Amino acid sequence: MAEIDSQEAVEFLSGEVIESSDEIKEKKETEKKADIDVESTEVKTGSLFSIVLVSALAVIMLGAVIYSLDRRNTMYNRVSELNSELNLAQAENVRLQSELDSKMSAKNVEDYAENVLGMQRIDSSQIQYIEIQTDDVVNIPEQDESLLAKFKRFFDNCVEYFRG
Repeated sequence: MAEIDSQEAVEFLSGEVIESSDEIKEKKETEKKADIDVESTEVKTGSLFSIVLVSALAVIMLGAVIYSLDRRNTMYNRVSELNSELNLAQAENVRLQSELDSKMSAKNVEDYAENVLGMQRIDSSQIQYIEIQTDDVVNIPEQDESLLAKFKRFFDNCVEYFRG
């Protein structure tokens, strides 16, 4: 025969029929749950303000990031444009340099001198040779020294004598 505890006896006497001990445990748990009070918390105004402030800061930071990316792209585009201009200028420089070299060739200078300036080629009758009968050494005569230069030379000689 099963043992009956005091709670089952009270319930039996009160007229309730309990079929198993699991139902008793469930009943006790529901009674305990009924004792739990739910406290409602009010929204604090400080927390709402902080949420708005953090959201505003996040929006500002996002805007700053987008602005910096836009500025970077603008600068990259500007650098690209300037590089393309530089390449064009370098190509133009090469073209002008080759044009200048072709105009400055000996043949072109000779044609310009004959046709535009009216010059003619020199012939052997126009050449004259000069012979000079001097040495290849140049002599520069001494110049008279001033009084100050003589005094400086004397002083330098004295200093050199005493030094040894």
